[in-house]
Amino acid sequence: MTTHVSPVRSSRSTRARRARRATALTGGALLALLATPAHADVPEGWGGQTEQSGLDVLHSLGIFLGAPLLLFALIALAVYLPAMVRGEKLLPDHSAGEAQWIGGPRQGVAELPAPDGDDSRAGGASGRW
Repeated sequence: MTTHVSPVRSSRSTRARRARRATALTGGALLALLATPAHADVPEGWGGQTEQSGLDVLHSLGIFLGAPLLLFALIALAVYLPAMVRGEKLLPDHSAGEAQWIGGPRQGVAELPAPDGDDSRAGGASGRW
C-alpha cells in the first residue's frame, strides 16, 4: 500500500524545521557573545597591589565549617520546634501495644501443635547442625 504525500505539507514541515534551526543557531550565537569576557583597563590604584589578601584560618573555618553547622541547626530547629510547642512526643514509644503475629494463629501459640518426639517438626521453627 502506498500513501500519497502532498508537497504542501512537506514544504511546510521543511520551512518549520528551517525556522527552528535558524532560531537555535541565532540563540546560540547570542549566548556565545554574552559569555565573552569584558575588555576593560585595570582601575587606578589597583595596579600596584602586590600582596595577596587571602582568608586566614579562623575565617576559613567559620565559612566552611561554621556556616553549614549553623544551617543544619536552623533546619533542625525549624522541623522540631513546632512539634515541641504543641507538646508532641518526638521519639516513638515502643513500649505501648501488643506484639502482633501477622498471619499466625488467632489464639497465639496455644493453637500450635506441640512436638510429639525428638524427630517431630511440629511446634515452630527449629535449627539443627
